[in-house]
Amino acid sequence: MICIISGSKSDNHIVEKATKVLDEFGVKYETFVASAHRTPDLLDQIVKEQVENGVKVFICIAGLSAALPGVVASKVNLPVIGVPVSSALMGLDALLSIAQMPKGVPVATVGIDNGANAAHLALRILEVKK
Repeated sequence: MICIISGSKSDNHIVEKATKVLDEFGVKYETFVASAHRTPDLLDQIVKEQVENGVKVFICIAGLSAALPGVVASKVNLPVIGVPVSSALMGLDALLSIAQMPKGVPVATVGIDNGANAAHLALRILEVKK
């Protein structure tokens, strides 16, 4: 199972790119909206419950400072895929924030707004084939 968390409802168009791919492969997923900055307690609750429910991969979609993937990666010992969202600096701010994680807190990063590739990477991690 895959958990998709976006930092804002406005990121839903990126979430849909990921869920479309997962639907094609018949893989179970759940989606949530939670901000690392605005709703940290909700984020903690979601992550904890998803791990307890057997999630194997997290996809985290965030723009601007894009802290969401790193925060999730700091809380779990599971693969986390970050999807930077284009915004103020055409998404470069989010891309660099996600890609430059400190040692011991790895986050895989896909291209800006590329929810589909995040889903494909999650499928490869889970060794799902069509």
